[in-house]
Amino acid sequence: MVNRDIAFAVGPHVEAADTMTRAAAFVRRTLPMLLKGEANVDTISRDVLAVVTELVDITARHRCSIDILGRVVFDGAHVTVSVGEMCGPLPAPDEEPGLYLVRRLADDLGQYCGDAGGYVIWASVPVRS
Repeated sequence: MVNRDIAFAVGPHVEAADTMTRAAAFVRRTLPMLLKGEANVDTISRDVLAVVTELVDITARHRCSIDILGRVVFDGAHVTVSVGEMCGPLPAPDEEPGLYLVRRLADDLGQYCGDAGGYVIWASVPVRS
């Protein structure tokens, strides 16, 4: 089984919109290495970047920790994106419309308690052949 991952952090001095841009740029640069050998890298990358962008945006606007920490893991069948930490539970898609996109692209979406007293959001994006 393949298991590869990348991690990123964006500090507290960065505004929410810039946090999203920086995280997406880093993931965009590193995804080709993470997905090396996959047949449909462009499609997978597009979907993963859309999920990263939305989860970072939501977390940055509702952050409870100093830094936005993210991780992207490829296990051969899914790319799991996790971003933390939010100050409360995951809002409904009506409050955060970007979650409609995440729910469309991801097999599963959830949260767990983070180390800084907040919540880490995660989404699992399927890798389809």
